[in-house]
Amino acid sequence: MNESDRSGGSRQAGTPGHGPGPERDGATDGGEEPDQGTDSGRVEAFSDGVFAIAITLLILEIKVPEVGEHGGLWHALGGQWPSYAAYVVSFLVIGIMWINHHQVFRHVARVDRTLMFLNLLVLMVVAAVPWPTAMLAEYLREDEASHVAAAVYSLVMVAMALAFQALWWHLTRTGHLFDARVDVEGARRTRVRFALGSLAYPATVALAFVSAPLTLAVHGLLAVYYAFNQAPVPMRPAREA
Repeated sequence: MNESDRSGGSRQAGTPGHGPGPERDGATDGGEEPDQGTDSGRVEAFSDGVFAIAITLLILEIKVPEVGEHGGLWHALGGQWPSYAAYVVSFLVIGIMWINHHQVFRHVARVDRTLMFLNLLVLMVVAAVPWPTAMLAEYLREDEASHVAAAVYSLVMVAMALAFQALWWHLTRTGHLFDARVDVEGARRTRVRFALGSLAYPATVALAFVSAPLTLAVHGLLAVYYAFNQAPVPMRPAREA
């Protein structure tokens, strides 16, 4: 096989939809090095694993109750209501974060090192969620301790929002990591909406010192809000994509 045949075969293998060609591995016809961008599939698969482990660990914090002298098993089960409430809220938080993460990465064609590190930052916070969840469930009915536990829980939510915000800003700043369907300028205009949405979480830190149960309820409401009020990734008209 001569040089032209090898070159032509290489271009055919890189056709979009038929394998990891230049549009997926970061190489371009302009001669850019392949390591300037890599396939986003491995990043998303790794992220899915972390989300799955974190969301599973939540249920492990709910222990089988012990039947006491002054009530039966139903009474003991009812006494664990803080664990159930914290579990439901945190499950919603992680689940909706996973949906948002998937929604973003399904439009990412390639990743760079900065995006991988920012994604690791998001995953680090997600993996930590079971810890403040267990702490809040343990101290939700206490007085002073409940405020501290709720504040720690809220701070973790703040960190998660800021990490995801940083990931989105990097994606929209660079622009070239998106696939060809994405309207990059339109995506950049969503930054303000993302930033405004993140303001609600710092407010829950202050609310934690007023009422821990109310703080947990607000986090649940915020999760439901973001489940039904998402800013979609702006797309180009079909004729331009």
